Amino acid sequence: MRVPLSWLREYVNLPATETGRDVQTKLIAAGLEVERVEQLGAGLKGPIVVGQVLTIEELTEFQKPIRFCTVDVGMAGGTGEPQEIVCGARNFSVGDKVVVVLPGAVLPGDFAIAARKTYGRTSHGMICSGEELGMGDDGWGSPRTESGGGIIVLPPEHEVGTDAIELLELVDEVLDIAVTPDRGYCLSMRGVARETAISYGLPLRDPALLDVPAPNSFGHPVKVSDPIGCDHFTARTVVGLDPEARSPIWLQRRLQKAGMRPISLAVDVTNYVMLEVGQPLHAYDRTRLAGPIGVRRAEPGEKLTTLDGVQRVLDAEDLVITDNRGPIGLAGVMGGANTEIADHDDEAGATTGVVIEAAHFDAVSIARTARRHKLASEASKRFERGVDPQAASAAAQRTVDLLVLLAGGTAEAGVTEVVAPSAPRTVSMPADHPDRVAGVAYGRETVVRRLQEVGCDVYGQDDLVVTVPSWRPDLAEPNDLAEEVIRLEGYENVPSTLPRPPAGRGLTGRQRLHRRVGRALAGAGYVEAPNYPFVGEAVFDQLGLEAGDPRRTVVKLVNPLSDEEPALRTTLLPGLLGALRRNDGRGSHDLALFETGLVFRPTGEETVPGPLPVDRRPTDEEIAALNSALPHQPRRVATVLAGAREQAGWWDKGRPAEWADAVESARTVAREAGVELTVRADQHAPWHPGRCAALYATVNGEETLVGHAGELHPRVIKALGLPERTCAMEVELDLLERAGEGNLRAPRISTFPVATQDVALVVSQDAPAVEVEKALTEGAGELLESIRLFDVFVGSQIGEGKKSLAYALRFRAPDRTLTVEEASAARDAAVALAAERTGAVLRGA
Repeated sequence: MRVPLSWLREYVNLPATETGRDVQTKLIAAGLEVERVEQLGAGLKGPIVVGQVLTIEELTEFQKPIRFCTVDVGMAGGTGEPQEIVCGARNFSVGDKVVVVLPGAVLPGDFAIAARKTYGRTSHGMICSGEELGMGDDGWGSPRTESGGGIIVLPPEHEVGTDAIELLELVDEVLDIAVTPDRGYCLSMRGVARETAISYGLPLRDPALLDVPAPNSFGHPVKVSDPIGCDHFTARTVVGLDPEARSPIWLQRRLQKAGMRPISLAVDVTNYVMLEVGQPLHAYDRTRLAGPIGVRRAEPGEKLTTLDGVQRVLDAEDLVITDNRGPIGLAGVMGGANTEIADHDDEAGATTGVVIEAAHFDAVSIARTARRHKLASEASKRFERGVDPQAASAAAQRTVDLLVLLAGGTAEAGVTEVVAPSAPRTVSMPADHPDRVAGVAYGRETVVRRLQEVGCDVYGQDDLVVTVPSWRPDLAEPNDLAEEVIRLEGYENVPSTLPRPPAGRGLTGRQRLHRRVGRALAGAGYVEAPNYPFVGEAVFDQLGLEAGDPRRTVVKLVNPLSDEEPALRTTLLPGLLGALRRNDGRGSHDLALFETGLVFRPTGEETVPGPLPVDRRPTDEEIAALNSALPHQPRRVATVLAGAREQAGWWDKGRPAEWADAVESARTVAREAGVELTVRADQHAPWHPGRCAALYATVNGEETLVGHAGELHPRVIKALGLPERTCAMEVELDLLERAGEGNLRAPRISTFPVATQDVALVVSQDAPAVEVEKALTEGAGELLESIRLFDVFVGSQIGEGKKSLAYALRFRAPDRTLTVEEASAARDAAVALAAERTGAVLRGA
């Protein structure tokens, strides 16, 4: 909404010293988005006066038509003699009143005017177009030139020598306000003036406070068939309009400053009143109406040619204005071409009688129609944000008054009003509700005063009953009223107070584990790569999942971001492997990525509950039913590796990432949960059947599968376009959390030295190292601090089908230094149990 400051002063008696910047500051403090203040006529300097063309000499010796004119400017030229001016425009004649810029003047853009010789003549100034004066490129009362602009031709009543800067209101300030959807009333001078008056504490001269005649049966007949779509319709008639009447300069200039183009007097008046009061209006040529005006829903297949010349096929939900011939307008959006106001150049003759429509339409219906037909208009923009239904009669009366005043028309006595009965909207609110919302003690008197300033009627003491004004459909509940009080008292006065959480609150155990895992993996050289939780079902074929694999059962979205990925993920690997592939394709070949997030595993037993109520808080049972409709959403962590795990250099030849690194990443995660994993060989897609490890942990006393790790299957690597020997790991973090409950303890630091014992055991080549390690751990007893496999050897020295596993055992006592005998005894006990369970033989024995 563009608001000229000169127009705003008509409704609010602002101090003369207040500038547009000052008003902008006040309105921003009141919650309006005033984006900028445009300075019209900045740098403009006179003399710029009204002149009358006395003679015109056509200069034909040049490539384009040039005219040498003499113009009477009165005493503005200093001598009283006519001024000689060279001009290329052709839309004016001898005797026309024009705008003349004399030497010494400065036009917008710092364009100084001086006498100069051109086309063989001396030009003492220039005859101006609106564009040159910063008014736009519209002519005034004369045809536009072929170039698109036109010399300003003024009405004949203006005296020669009159200051054109004041006459044309060239100097002004315009506030450009971005009106939010909840403040549709500010799409009018009336609404902005009300906010300005409140901000300055000044009275408002409401342009809608007019004496309106009572409705009667003599007006143009109107039939409203849809009172929900149209609850108020006023029709007034004005006849005897002067077909030669033009919009006065002040009206055209106000429309231009507000961003609208002057068209014709009748149309300009309806646009002016819409900007002034906020009520969209439409004027019909009375002679082109056939019978009563009707309001109804369109019939499927009906057609209407709107004022923009486009024939539109109507929808059954469209609200239309009709006469006996059918639709003559899209209600609240745009009128039809068959009842358009005609000007004096129209072949059928100019309009001399009009029927004025001032109606209130349903906001949702108008918004949907405008979007359905891709036809946004100034009227639809206001109706969809909310128009004051009580302003229709006043707007119609204001239009009638202006047409009578400016076009010499006569208002017919008939006044038609069709009104659907409705009660005032009321909201109940405790008087201290704004205090509790803002944390500021406003007090009842302040609350009542502020609500009354915005137009509310307030009753009651401790519990207020507030009658909401008709122009504020956004005030529907106590919080809306509280916001009005808070913004008018000043957002800057609301203290910035940090909330004080009660003791004992903070991150949950699940959140703490999630953070620890992220830090541990980052410390191990992994980079976090979060992905969207969407997948396409084709990826399951690429991963090699069997037909009955539970991971193929997905939750599909009704409105997916991409048709190629319409489902929610059941595993983290597709997104993470996609990130690895993209990074590898862009030159980063040594990669170690991780992600933590939810996966979605439907059970098939989910039931969709009915819609939740919006007028109250849902009950616990309704919330539980809603939650039961959700799929199981466990939190998981996954890692993927490719390329070098250790870089080559002068220090070492480096090594590639392998399945053992994926297993170790799982152990890193498990250690943060206080869990010791058991690793067993497995076959599970998408991993290589010979390089896949199943990961187990003890959950609630039972050994439970928590994930898998290893090298991906070559077919999967080829299908997904991944680097060779890509490895991956995925475990369920929620299961690890449950397995580690109560296991996390502070590290124990002993001041006594450690005793290290190494053992090398020869076992069958198919014996799992994890079983040997488990037996050594149990056999060593409580003195064992740690155990580490540091070498695996296979060769003829130890026999066919055998392998040697070398372990480093660290022993330490918390209260003493261990003797060699104690450490050796613990080692021997460990070897003995390993021999009993796995058939291990001490190498060299």
